[in-house]
Amino acid sequence: MAGKSTMQRKKSEGLTRKFFKNPKVAFALILLVADAVLVALIIAYVPYTKIDWDAYMSQVNGFLGGERDYSNLKGDTGPLVYPAGFLYVYSAIQYVTGGEVYPAQILFGILYIINLGIILFIYLKTDVLPWWALTLLCLSKRVHSIFVLRLFNDCFAMTLLHAALASIIYQKWHLGLIIFSGAVSIKMNVLLYAPSLLLLMLKAMDISGVISALAGAALVQIVLGLPFIISYPLAYLSRAFNLGRIFIHFWSVNFKFVPEPIFVSKKFAVSLLIGHLVLLIAFAHFRWCKHEGGILKFLQSVIVSLKPRLAHASSSSLKNSHDSGTSLKILKKERTFIAYLTYFGGPNFLLCCV
Repeated sequence: MAGKSTMQRKKSEGLTRKFFKNPKVAFALILLVADAVLVALIIAYVPYTKIDWDAYMSQVNGFLGGERDYSNLKGDTGPLVYPAGFLYVYSAIQYVTGGEVYPAQILFGILYIINLGIILFIYLKTDVLPWWALTLLCLSKRVHSIFVLRLFNDCFAMTLLHAALASIIYQKWHLGLIIFSGAVSIKMNVLLYAPSLLLLMLKAMDISGVISALAGAALVQIVLGLPFIISYPLAYLSRAFNLGRIFIHFWSVNFKFVPEPIFVSKKFAVSLLIGHLVLLIAFAHFRWCKHEGGILKFLQSVIVSLKPRLAHASSSSLKNSHDSGTSLKILKKERTFIAYLTYFGGPNFLLCCV
């Protein structure tokens, strides 16, 4: 056992040395430093855009004041529509910054660099891009604005999502699902990544592993929402996970060209949902399950393989059953990452950035 542990440690150290000898790593570090300077300049010289910060602080004040009814947690832009993790994160931010914008911008600037570091690590680890293309990750005006000029909760949600992806690359599925659930608890639109994630889980784990990972993710939601679930469960569930709310046309980015009466209509929302589902099925069939012969054949293979696994589990001890349930098949890192990119650029486009 000790020899095996030593061998694994040496192998890990060898991979680490190989990683840092990669010339792309040095270039990525230069990008991080350069972008940190850019972020500092933006904070110093570009005016802050007042949108949601005051509303966030009002909602946090209500929570810290003892209010547990989600229907009573409101700000100047409307009622609170985010899960409980949002309140915990922004309560901590208020404690650190005193509710002031400038120190919050510095905090979000640091978060931006952490998020960029995780993304660069993912690209370096998967090695799917040439070195020069890493520069493109630092050139988004919109991302810089969202992080250090608008202080949106998207920043924490997406940073956690990328951290979950980094864990999944190392086959740490249970940890990845817990982090993913943490991201969902800050902003629900992270759930748009769930279909591709579930498909990858079915490829990487047997059914008991998938169930236990999903149970861990569900437990995170229950624990974080417990103070509200105990007090006012219906108000919490209907507000924090409201699938029917209408977005404000003024703040739309990708659908600004759509006239407002159409944008706020139910028909437009239903058409987007149908388009989203059709593209999900198309991507699952032709891209994500291409090597398995399509989504139907893949699901059939999962169902067929489930029967002998259940029979084996019933004849094994609890420990062996647990080991079997969490045993992981090795997925190519490239496929994990490409599935993520494909989902973000494909069907998710319709609903993620309305």
